[in-house]
Amino acid sequence: MSKSQTQGIIWSAIERFSAQGIQFILSIIIARLVSPSDYGLIAMLTIFLSIAQSVIDSGFSNALIQKKNRTDIDYSTVFYFNICISILIYILFWYFSPFIASFYNEPQLTNIARYAGLNFIISAFAIVQRTQLTILLDFKSQAKITLVAITCGGGIGIYLAWTGYGVWSLVFQSLVTNFLTTLLLWCNTHWKPILVFSLQSFKQLFAFGSRLLLTGLLATIYSNLYSLVIGKFFNSQNLGFYNRMNTLASFPSSNITNIIARAVYPVQCNMQNNNVKLKTNFFQLLKISSFIIFPLMLGMAALSKPLTYVLLSEKWIPASYLLTLISFALMWNHVMYLNWQLLAVKGRSDLSFKSEIYKKIVSIVILCITIPLGIKAMCIGLICYSFFDMIIIIYFLKPLLSITHKEEVQILMPYIILSFSMFMIISLCISFIANYYLQLIIGFMIGFSYYIGMAYLLKLKELHLILNKIRKTHD
Repeated sequence: MSKSQTQGIIWSAIERFSAQGIQFILSIIIARLVSPSDYGLIAMLTIFLSIAQSVIDSGFSNALIQKKNRTDIDYSTVFYFNICISILIYILFWYFSPFIASFYNEPQLTNIARYAGLNFIISAFAIVQRTQLTILLDFKSQAKITLVAITCGGGIGIYLAWTGYGVWSLVFQSLVTNFLTTLLLWCNTHWKPILVFSLQSFKQLFAFGSRLLLTGLLATIYSNLYSLVIGKFFNSQNLGFYNRMNTLASFPSSNITNIIARAVYPVQCNMQNNNVKLKTNFFQLLKISSFIIFPLMLGMAALSKPLTYVLLSEKWIPASYLLTLISFALMWNHVMYLNWQLLAVKGRSDLSFKSEIYKKIVSIVILCITIPLGIKAMCIGLICYSFFDMIIIIYFLKPLLSITHKEEVQILMPYIILSFSMFMIISLCISFIANYYLQLIIGFMIGFSYYIGMAYLLKLKELHLILNKIRKTHD
């Protein structure tokens, strides 16, 4: 990896884990203060909020990053579009809120949705600023901004939860966090829009971004489809259980994947015309991300019950089995995303969109089959879908970079075998321990020691690479 990639990943990691780490801790505190059904109410809105946010961005962030000769006209055009579309969407969201509440048979969702929807307008004011910092690989500034905003917003959320505001503590936490993030991004970038909206610039950026928008919409709808189905066919408590376990399982996989993906995307775009160099870079990223993510996810799967008890309290224990299943499903996310991102790097958002269509057809079929069998079967279906996702995305990538399924399997196999053996050892060892705290501590120590020890004995390059980076950082 290049020096710029390494530095970008380091600061991206600091930004994600300092911010997400604090947010994770704050969410755990709030989860202890509110009920699973309160989390379920917010989760019912997630699919609608996420779709609206995707439309507001419309793929322009990636389009600006991918474009090499960006101008102030490009930035200003995107800025004004984001503001106008966010206001329009909020008006529609306000009007349709009663229908959302009626769909779930939860009348209180009307007001909750109308307040939560204000995040559309607030976030739209900062999309260009955040994109500019990403282009510059300035994740250091983003780390500071996000850290301050999440800490303040989380503090208010905890106070409101403590004083009995329930679901509203989650709503106002998000509003305060987004407002402070937007304000601090404006103060940090010093960029101001000019009074220009270029139709030519809009068409050029939208030609690339629109296909990414459609791809992103499909992915967003699918990622939130389970929440929609569980909220509709089960109840808010079951949805709260699923949502909280999905959040726990997503924390390591999504954050590490996002850290690597957004740090290397601008750099990969610069080497988009050199297939040999791009392919080599991709394989390096795939190895190091798998070396880290596979054991984290399988360790979480093995320790799901004590982890749930220690972090969230006894009232969440009935959902711990969901954490195991979702961890198995999400451990493959980085493989899917890094492959998908290469299509964007090569400017083939059309192939990205086509691949998403095929993947989502498969996913909907799996979902329809598993719904009557219950939430457990639906989560097992998620695991099955992960494999179909990887098969399809590599198929579309193969003509562009000559990357085959066999090559990727060979790359991943050492980390898969080592991680699964670690999972089995942890599961066996903690089965003889009754206390949840001891299960967590001993299970972690055994799993960590086994994985690092075996990686050292097998002379896996990724371990030595990480150790060398740590040494250089201290030096």
